[in-house]
Amino acid sequence: MTGFFAYYAESNIVCAIIFAIMLIHDRLSTDRQEKQIKYDRALIAFILYFIFDCLWAGVESGVMPRTTFTVLATHFANYALMTAVTYYWLHYVMAVENLPNRDKPRNRIAILFPFIISTAALVATYIFSPQTLINDELEVQPAFGVFLIVVPTIYIAAVIIHTVRKLKDADNPLDKRRLISVGFFPLVVIVGGAIELVLLPDMPIFCFCCTVMMLVFYILSMERQISTDPLTQLNNRGQLMRYVSQKSKLLIEGRRTFVMMLDINDFKRINDTYGHTEGDRALVIVAEALQNVAQTLNFPAFLGRYGGDEFIFILHPVSENDIKGLDAEIRKQIKAGCANNNISYVLGVGIGCDELRAGNDTFQQCQQRADHKLYLDKEYLKLESGSETTR
Repeated sequence: MTGFFAYYAESNIVCAIIFAIMLIHDRLSTDRQEKQIKYDRALIAFILYFIFDCLWAGVESGVMPRTTFTVLATHFANYALMTAVTYYWLHYVMAVENLPNRDKPRNRIAILFPFIISTAALVATYIFSPQTLINDELEVQPAFGVFLIVVPTIYIAAVIIHTVRKLKDADNPLDKRRLISVGFFPLVVIVGGAIELVLLPDMPIFCFCCTVMMLVFYILSMERQISTDPLTQLNNRGQLMRYVSQKSKLLIEGRRTFVMMLDINDFKRINDTYGHTEGDRALVIVAEALQNVAQTLNFPAFLGRYGGDEFIFILHPVSENDIKGLDAEIRKQIKAGCANNNISYVLGVGIGCDELRAGNDTFQQCQQRADHKLYLDKEYLKLESGSETTR
């Protein structure tokens, strides 16, 4: 049993060190966003779980005193920390998906409610019927296993249901991989724990499953950071170059390809008048409006931040009729975003669109034509409004 404890403890300590390295790397980041903070909380919950799992192994093996208190304390710690892992992961997914009202106290209490009820039931069961949880030989009964998994299962089900819904609308392969890794990770955690409990109780399968999946997720997260603009969360210029370099992505059989260029009117004036923070907010509002439009499209599309205040849409409709009115819808969504954010100035965009032609036409040539039409659109808007130059 001493050998079991040594192997089990070593495995958990190595996994805890790997998670600690990821945590330290994340906390040293100069751009710590909400989702990073919540991801770090999940990492901390994992690290604590591994530490208390070592204590559990010590009690089970007899290396540490095996008493009613130590058995109950280690099992209850694992129960609480397993719940914490899935609870913080649910909050992380909500931050990644930018769900509204996620941090309101009432919603936080609602999410925590299953844990409160389960804990109250667990304590009441031990007070009124302790044999249901632990017998005279200090062996934990199956009823405790039910308490161990019921709340994490609720949190995991919520994450999976949300992920499945989002996957139906995801076209970008990176978005699909991100959703799969974020949404189905807790399921792998539970499966690993079940295998350990039922089939291989002497092997730290749960620890290994968690570490492998978190490393995979971390690699995918780093890949996304490389390809994503940190401010708007849209594809960046590098990802655009990778997209257009793949003919299978740029030219889809049976579909036409249009390049749409957009930029913000009077963006320099917004920065000069209201400050660069307000300029960043304007960029985010436009980006969110474009994302809202992209989610309504029934054909493949690529959306990215081209640079500065410029955005790019690569559209793959079956016919040109599919994109008629798209410019008006974009402006409608921007107007709605301004209203929701109480913007005191006029936030508008110039839009130019052109089709990638058959033959020797290139993406760069098509983009230049779209950019020229963008300039003409801005000139038209300037003349129509009688405003000062918008570019």
